[in-house]
Amino acid sequence: MPAQWTGKLLGKMHTYGITAKQLAAQLGYHPKYVSTVMNGHKEPKGAEQKFNAALDELIQEKEGRR
Repeated sequence: MPAQWTGKLLGKMHTYGITAKQLAAQLGYHPKYVSTVMNGHKEPKGAEQKFNAALDELIQEKEGRR
């Protein structure tokens, strides 16, 4: 079962129009690995912080373009 933080992350991604592929590229990970983590099949140490930081960077970039 996915961790609660992944649901919040997905909601934020949806709100800002950010795809899993964009998040994967920002993280430097393969999209399938990102999917595996977000679906709760892997729980690497520090993933919540890394994923949230990468998403926040993408949001800042997107906000700066407006």
